[in-house]
Amino acid sequence: MPTSSVLTFREKLAYGLGDTASNFYFALFNGFLVYYYTDVFGLGSSTAGTIAGLVPFIVGMMNPVVGMLADRTTTRWGKFRPYLLWGALPYGALGYLMFSNPSLSPTAKIVFAYATYSLTLLAYLAINTPYSALMGVMSPSSEDRTSLSAYRFACAFTGSLVIGTYVPWLKDHFGATEADSFRNLMILFAVISVAMFLYTFANTRERVAAPVNAQQSVWTDLRDLAGNGPWLVLFFAAFLTLANVGLRAGATVYYFKYIVGDDALRGFDELFGPFARVLGFLKISSSGLGLYNFAGASAFIVGSLCTKLFLRFFPRRPLMIWLTILNALAMAAFFVVDPHNLAVLAALNIFASFVAGPTPAIVWSFYADTADYGEWKFGRRSTGLVFSAAVLAQKVGLALGTALLGWLLSYYGYVANAAQTPRAISGIYIVFAVLPGAFALLSGLAIFFYRLDDPTVKQIERDLAARRAAPSPASAS
Repeated sequence: MPTSSVLTFREKLAYGLGDTASNFYFALFNGFLVYYYTDVFGLGSSTAGTIAGLVPFIVGMMNPVVGMLADRTTTRWGKFRPYLLWGALPYGALGYLMFSNPSLSPTAKIVFAYATYSLTLLAYLAINTPYSALMGVMSPSSEDRTSLSAYRFACAFTGSLVIGTYVPWLKDHFGATEADSFRNLMILFAVISVAMFLYTFANTRERVAAPVNAQQSVWTDLRDLAGNGPWLVLFFAAFLTLANVGLRAGATVYYFKYIVGDDALRGFDELFGPFARVLGFLKISSSGLGLYNFAGASAFIVGSLCTKLFLRFFPRRPLMIWLTILNALAMAAFFVVDPHNLAVLAALNIFASFVAGPTPAIVWSFYADTADYGEWKFGRRSTGLVFSAAVLAQKVGLALGTALLGWLLSYYGYVANAAQTPRAISGIYIVFAVLPGAFALLSGLAIFFYRLDDPTVKQIERDLAARRAAPSPASAS
């Protein structure tokens, strides 16, 4: 196994493209799956909502299982990279099958949707969980892992930007019917995703090996994880962050439809139109909301790319705290600003997205540090379990945030496609600005209890390097 810890630009980019491949599916499912099920495949809206909410929650419970399985995998390619190779083709084929739109009876369509979505998410989980853990073993250096994480999320949100910008137009123009367009899109996305995963596999390396005498008991791994205090803090912070994301993402359309209004939405063309025309986006983003989202996503990517620059001046832990708090305040500020002042809305969106940009890269580098901490404290390394259990926290938080959106809108008396009462308008403000801001603020405050500052991480790295360099008892004898 290679021992050099220096990560080249090519290897960082190769790793990042793995999350671009993941987001071709993840972003498409988040943004368009319910629409596809109701308006193209012909399912009822209640059924579509149940499938879209229940299946990810159930499949998500398998994350720790896959993580522990990956920790126990031994091949000539390492522990985590082989899953990219083994899972790429099933991932591509099942994604296409989901949108193949066969002619079935109403009951058979429901069964088909449950089966294909479940299998596709299992294939996604079998790749994405080891892929996430791969970052923790590509280098023993915390700085390298932070840089690697920045590449990952810049590439990830580039994939999301492509989906959010192009799919609304392509679904009507990539085939004779919408069904044909979705089918053709999935052929394209599947082929590109498979190619990207194979490129990631071929151009990355695992450099951090688990201790030779590591115990293999599942219960021991779980006990060690429960005793990993820094990881527990991140677990709680991840839950809050994704609850915020679930609320905010789902509430945006309600805020703009019922509070900002259509006339104001068209005004975003005036703000962003010239820039969008230069890039050719106005053609495929006919609503001001699409351009608003485009500006926010672009600011997020720029912020992610600035991670290394920020870290020249600030340590990771305080930087993570303050960026999260600034993002929380910017989101909460939507509660008090004039919703018809488009320049202020745009500025808040860009600022909130920009300061949030570096945070995923930092927090995922923290997860790698907690894997080091677990090895340092317990003498065993469970990188796959550390990352997969973190993903589970995110999925549970996302599910809760999405559920709160529906529950609170109902509580405040929201009525679809109608003029909203003052009480309902207040509810929309709460789910769009107040609660997401509160969740984000609590997440930032939680990081105060994360005690692995940079000097401590450096000491752990030195201790682990010394242990790995020392001869094992067997070789000494």
